[in-house]
Amino acid sequence: MKIKLVKSTFYKEGETKKKLADFILGAQFLSMGAETRKFEEDFAKKQGRRFAVMTTSGSAANLLLLQALKNLGRLNDGSRVGFSALTWSTNVMPIIQLGMKPVPLDSELETLNVSPRILTSKIKGLEALFLTNVLGFADDIEGIRKLCLESGIIFIEDNCESLGSKVSGRLLGNFGLAATFSFFVGHHFSTVEGGMVATDDEELYQELLMARAHGWDRNLPEKRQKEIRLAHRIDDFFAKYAFYGLAYNLRPTEIQGFLGRDQLGYWDEIVSRRASNFTAFAKVIAANPDLISLELGHMELISNFAVPLIAKDKKTFERYRKIFEENDVEIRPVIAGNIVRHPFWKSETKTETLPNADFIHENAFYFPNNAELTEEEIEYLLNLLEK
Repeated sequence: MKIKLVKSTFYKEGETKKKLADFILGAQFLSMGAETRKFEEDFAKKQGRRFAVMTTSGSAANLLLLQALKNLGRLNDGSRVGFSALTWSTNVMPIIQLGMKPVPLDSELETLNVSPRILTSKIKGLEALFLTNVLGFADDIEGIRKLCLESGIIFIEDNCESLGSKVSGRLLGNFGLAATFSFFVGHHFSTVEGGMVATDDEELYQELLMARAHGWDRNLPEKRQKEIRLAHRIDDFFAKYAFYGLAYNLRPTEIQGFLGRDQLGYWDEIVSRRASNFTAFAKVIAANPDLISLELGHMELISNFAVPLIAKDKKTFERYRKIFEENDVEIRPVIAGNIVRHPFWKSETKTETLPNADFIHENAFYFPNNAELTEEEIEYLLNLLEK
């Protein structure tokens, strides 16, 4: 049996492709417009945030969020930004690209995430924390939020891997000032490529709208348009091509907006299936003395697109890696492992001590947790975990 990380392009793919074909045939324009705005509004409501801004990808969402914070003067050149060392490349690269100082933070082996203990050890001088909610999990994220508030640290979340996961009745992605999300084909639900920034902060929301599209004001509410034009003495004619801050073109298309609205309708079903699958996998992992089980009791719901397998030593890791590969199950490193061990980091300091991120880098991988796994496929994976 062959089990891949990405089983289909969309949830309920046949139905979705037919709806997409009809939409494209009937659409007058496919550049960003009404469908995208409706998806943003629907996503914000479902996530429990006031505002959401769609982008071309989750990586673009990370870049956009940091640029908007810099445009507002909340972060600046040289600002020290803590980030989860167990993360993806485009969580840390924008920190470097925008002239800020990246500060890697280790993770706890029992949660795969930064904890208040780890944050406290590196908190001196931090101006922001960009936390990755790893594979549906969190540590004491309320404690982290409290530490950031007490220390005046801007707290933002990468929630690209944890759509639907909850702690104490609150969705991950709702603990910081803002959070980023990904709709890449391999993630919780797909717009093929696509991302989102969600926040309750209206000033940040308006800056995100401008920084997403060239730095102009045309996507702002009318009242804000008038204010900014008056402040800069720009009339309505010249405002069509007036640019107010550093920006990009990170606009999605109406195709992505349509797909987002469609797939959002399956949110509850997708999250529930992944959570149910994970519960079954976690039970077997906890009973296997070769593997490290995670501390999950503080989490209300865990929804992930892949399940981490953490071996207790290198020899055991190699044995399970061979078992999964020889049985045609697609596996990958846990995100990118310790990101500061990658070649691009060569221009940054290499003096960090990150023992748990290193351990995960060397002794762990993840395997599929797809919302469309069959009972037979789940049983197949459970059997491999018991070998």
